[in-house]
Amino acid sequence: MPRALLVVLLIAVAGCGKSDPPPLQDYGAIPAFALHDQTGAVLDQQWLAGHVTIVDFVFTRCDTICPVLSLKMANLDERTKDLADVRLLSFSVDPAHDTPPVLAEYAARYHADPARWRFVTGQYDEVKTLVEGALMTAMEPAGTTASGAPDIKHGGHFLLVDKDVHIRGIYDSSEESRLDALVRDARRLAR
Repeated sequence: MPRALLVVLLIAVAGCGKSDPPPLQDYGAIPAFALHDQTGAVLDQQWLAGHVTIVDFVFTRCDTICPVLSLKMANLDERTKDLADVRLLSFSVDPAHDTPPVLAEYAARYHADPARWRFVTGQYDEVKTLVEGALMTAMEPAGTTASGAPDIKHGGHFLLVDKDVHIRGIYDSSEESRLDALVRDARRLAR
C-alpha cells in the first residue's frame, strides 16, 4: 500500500471515533434587571445579549473564597481574551457595602477591563432576588469570620450564559477540569 494512502486511511479511521460534544443544558433565561457597575453606569441584561458571559459571585470585604474566585476569573479572562464575544460579570453579594466606587477599587486589583469585565451592585432586595432566583446561588449573611469580615454564604461556582441570555453551564471553581470545560464551552458558544 502506498505510504500516502496509508496516512489518509489512518486519519480517516482516527476521525471516526470523534463525535460532537453533547449539547449544553439550558438552565433558563436571566430575567430583566438593571444594576450599577463599577463605573456607576447602569448595566442590564442587554449587556449580555449577543455575547457569551462568564458569571461569578463575590464581595469586596470577603477574605476567604472571593479573592480566589477573582483570581480564577482573571485567569479565565486571559484564557478567553482572543474571543471578542466573551464577557465576564461579577455580582456583588454584599450590595449595601459594595458601591460602584468600592467595586472600581476591587476591579482594579484584578486588572479588570470594564469593556469586558464588569462588577455589579444594586438595591439589596433586587440583587438577592436575581442571585437566589434565576442565578441559582445563595446570598445569605452568616455573621462574621475570625478576621471580623462579614461572612456571606454564596456560591463558589461560575455560570456560563449564552448569547440569548440563557444559563448553559454551572462549573465548580475548585476543579481545574471544570474550569477547562468552562473555557471549551465558552469557545463553543462563541462560534
